[in-house]
Amino acid sequence: MTMSRTLSILVVIGLAASMRVTAAPQASPDSDAKGCTDHPLLTRMADMHIVSCRTVEFDRFAFRTGKGVETPVEGRRYEVRYRIATGRPAPGPIAILRNHQQAVARIGGTTKYEDARYTTLQVTHQQQEIWTQVDTAWGGGYMLTIIEKQAMTQQVVANAEAFKAGLAATGHVEVPGIFFDTGQSVLKPESAAAVAEVAALLKASPTLEVYVVGHTDNVAALDLNTRLSQARADAVVQALVRTHGIAAARLVARGVGPLAPVASNDAEDGRARNRRVELVKR
Repeated sequence: MTMSRTLSILVVIGLAASMRVTAAPQASPDSDAKGCTDHPLLTRMADMHIVSCRTVEFDRFAFRTGKGVETPVEGRRYEVRYRIATGRPAPGPIAILRNHQQAVARIGGTTKYEDARYTTLQVTHQQQEIWTQVDTAWGGGYMLTIIEKQAMTQQVVANAEAFKAGLAATGHVEVPGIFFDTGQSVLKPESAAAVAEVAALLKASPTLEVYVVGHTDNVAALDLNTRLSQARADAVVQALVRTHGIAAARLVARGVGPLAPVASNDAEDGRARNRRVELVKR
């Protein structure tokens, strides 16, 4: 072996001996899962860490509100699952339930339901209605399911051609995308796109005349719902006349309240479908 090759080998060996191999730091088993944090409304129990979380911008969750009774709530959904730190004693289910109930009560909330495993909590905080289910059956931890209640942002609105086809097929058609606040008859701004499509239908068919029919669910008295549905139908007609220049003689507003449901009023999803505006060919 040549002297130069011998020196090269010795240099490599010397460099290897002088290097310190450092493993990448590993997350503690009691660290929070990446990207997960507590919901702003609720801190966590002592010595707990987050093992998983999930956020859905718009979803529905059926909260227990009585024995065999569920209340569906829609809005932004959070799920956060907690586990006790290694070697620490886990709190019992009652301690977990009471801690969350008392935390919500301190900010004006209420307990809607409790059994040996679950509690359902509801609070309005900073003008936001928030529902929470605490589930204690997670072996050394618990899981929160939280809905920040809100209406869906309507992104799909039926167009004038769909309305025309519906009227031709059955003589009536629902107008999706018409929104009112609960118990109110003032059109919400997000209804503008749907009203514009009705106007486009009427402008494209200058001889078409329609009833604009308001419908409600069966919550509250019949007379009240009938008046509310009439006021809502009137609001749509006024928007078509004043904003889009449709001749008033082509439009007749009628409110039928809860008398023509398309779904059962026994659950919120059915009641939501029944609250609608339809066009009926005259």
